[in-house]
Amino acid sequence: MDSDNPEHLPEGSQLAAVDLGSNSFHLIIARIEHSEMRPVEVLAEKVQLGAGLENGQLTEEAIERGLDCLSRFAQLLESIEPEKIRVVGTNALRQAKNRRSFTEPARKILGCPVDVIYGREEARLVYLGVAHSLADDAQSRLVVDIGGGSTEFIVGERFEPQRLESLQMGCVSYSRSFFPDGIISAGNFDRAFARAAAEVTHIRKQFRSKNWAECVGSSGTLNAIAGILTANGWSDGPIDRKGLDKLRKRLQKFDSFDEIQLEGLADNRRNVIAAGVAITSALFDVLGVDEMRTSKGALREGVIYDLMGRLSHEDVRERTINALCQRYAVDQDTASIVNKRASMLFKATKKSWALKSRDWDLVHWAAQSHEVGMAISHKHYNRHSSYLLRNSDLPGFSQQEQELLAVLARSHRGKLSEDIFVDAASEEREKLAHLVTIMRLAAVFKYVEELKALPDFTISAGAGSICLDLPEGWLEQHPLTSSELAQEVGQLEKIGIDLRYD
Repeated sequence: MDSDNPEHLPEGSQLAAVDLGSNSFHLIIARIEHSEMRPVEVLAEKVQLGAGLENGQLTEEAIERGLDCLSRFAQLLESIEPEKIRVVGTNALRQAKNRRSFTEPARKILGCPVDVIYGREEARLVYLGVAHSLADDAQSRLVVDIGGGSTEFIVGERFEPQRLESLQMGCVSYSRSFFPDGIISAGNFDRAFARAAAEVTHIRKQFRSKNWAECVGSSGTLNAIAGILTANGWSDGPIDRKGLDKLRKRLQKFDSFDEIQLEGLADNRRNVIAAGVAITSALFDVLGVDEMRTSKGALREGVIYDLMGRLSHEDVRERTINALCQRYAVDQDTASIVNKRASMLFKATKKSWALKSRDWDLVHWAAQSHEVGMAISHKHYNRHSSYLLRNSDLPGFSQQEQELLAVLARSHRGKLSEDIFVDAASEEREKLAHLVTIMRLAAVFKYVEELKALPDFTISAGAGSICLDLPEGWLEQHPLTSSELAQEVGQLEKIGIDLRYD
């Protein structure tokens, strides 16, 4: 973070993060002091959104539980500026085909968008939260976070993750799959352990013990296990193999979740602790973990630190796009021209189209990366660019942001169709049409010779329209641009934009 830039993040600023986990929802409000976060309010509610995921669809009951929780969170967020709040959704929302039935009303309740993040992005943010809670030493560490629907693994040093992975196994999903009706048995434990071990085996080469010096556990599940081991005298703090074995044997003495009585176990963990122990035992065995200490730092703290960077001109997304462009040898001169043209158009239309700074961020990154697909083929390069932006691991970006970048890259040239907005929320389609218009016109004007500046001309925008008032005779001197603009009239009409120029 750039502490010398108080303009965007003054000392004492308050930031907030909301973690929409598959098991619990967490809220943290923090005050920034000396470039560090100091928690002001912390709330957590067991919502078990993942338990309401049936055949890839969130049930109405699960959606209602989640929205009720957010209504309570919203009261604490009223005093925080919307741009200083970030809400992230994890595995349950990644898996839900009907996620918009939750995210759209959630956005209205909280007054800010819900970013559904990919597993590796979740892992990056978890590591960021954990790293800030530990001593700043140079030794490598494995960080593990067992969530309700997924488990994240990260190897890193200091504040830099080096390997990231997310596996589809979590304490809520495994409780449902391997302990049906809350029944505990040795067979159920063995099946859960075997499945988890099989999953972890896929990442064993990169994450086994020879690749790191210490292991740190994050999340409620691992902190709960550590608490039980300590409360029962089975460990003096860290989680170790002997303690895990004792806990597993003790759990198997109970017939069901409802009967579990263990010193140090909170009531809200009773239904997931058996699955958590099975997953933890499996990763200890497969990765060669002997001891794991736990950290209170987690995803929500990582989101706060990431937000601090975004508000202080240290946005990891900028680095990500630059790295992507370097990897695919993007022509930086062309990208710079398109970016300048897009900036001109954005500034001229910003007020009329009610565009925000985050909209410019998307246009800027799309302009920088719109030609990455050239590395695959010049023919239909915009389609290849779209594929790469949608499917690459892009640290810092949410799932929705990658999808929007893909749409802007795909639709910046060629024929448009109405279905380009099919994946966008209904309330976002008009704005997306405006951003597509800016990208397309920026691409049209890139054909003006690089050494020749655009003439002074007026750009005006209205509801569903944009007008370019060019100098007399200029189009006749630039027949390629004139031809491109003529084609744009018909294309933009398909997405509800009336382009006029003279």
